[in-house]
Amino acid sequence: MMHESKTILVIEDDTDTRNLFLDVLEAQGFYTISAENGIAGIQQAQKHLPDLVICDILMPDMDGYSVLTTLRQDPVTAIIPFIFLTGSNTQAAVRKGMELGADDYLTKPSTIEDLLRVIAVRLEKQALLRYWYATNSYPTSEPLPLLVDSESIFPLVPQLQAVFDFIEDNYRQGITLSDVAKAVGYSSAYLTNRVKELTGEPVNVWIVKRRIAAARPLLKDTNQTIEQIATTLGYQNACHFSRQFRQHNNGQPPKVWRKQHQLLQATRNVKLQLIKTHGKVGNLVPLSCSSKVNY
Repeated sequence: MMHESKTILVIEDDTDTRNLFLDVLEAQGFYTISAENGIAGIQQAQKHLPDLVICDILMPDMDGYSVLTTLRQDPVTAIIPFIFLTGSNTQAAVRKGMELGADDYLTKPSTIEDLLRVIAVRLEKQALLRYWYATNSYPTSEPLPLLVDSESIFPLVPQLQAVFDFIEDNYRQGITLSDVAKAVGYSSAYLTNRVKELTGEPVNVWIVKRRIAAARPLLKDTNQTIEQIATTLGYQNACHFSRQFRQHNNGQPPKVWRKQHQLLQATRNVKLQLIKTHGKVGNLVPLSCSSKVNY
């Protein structure tokens, strides 16, 4: 199953372990962000607001416990699911992490199936939490309705639920700040300040981010032209779409991004097949080859 919209941050100081996680996750369709230490990890989490964080415990300068504490103290990142990567599954280590607010543990060495299963469970619970905030009630025995679009990139800020819901429902219609403000009953100036105060970004940026998030899977997984994608996402012309896409994708035009990611996806699929073929599916060897001891 592919997960085009979900972004996972991997915080791990061991290069081999970090790269293996990235290869596996990207081959499964996740977007990935990485950090080689805790300080960089916090910065990445605050900047990108990933859907889930996987973090090693024992790292130089700042350990995983400190990373978790910092993220849980920030209202914007406090709700992000957090999975510890550890070489120890002792009761004391587990208890300490859970007391600080960790959602789960992944013990070295682990299998690819273990990794993907833990991630799936945490993302499902996050979806349930979003559903609860949106409806003020838990779903019954009915399956969880897909109220949260699979491409959603909004932070979980209950005070702004109506704002993000309106953007989610109408971002393909070429909406503006004025449209959002009118829909939620605030002035444009007040809404701009309020959203920026709680998320670090103004309303217009969230509208653009939502459109760009929807553009990526269309570029990667369909044969639609740039013009067709721009029209689908509410842009009046492809030039405007391309300009905003470059601003949110390290300066890459849509055509360049498409070619690069289609090639990367094919390469990652080969890598994942090689991992499975050579037996690493049963034991992610690089996860336990480091000489350091994790607590």
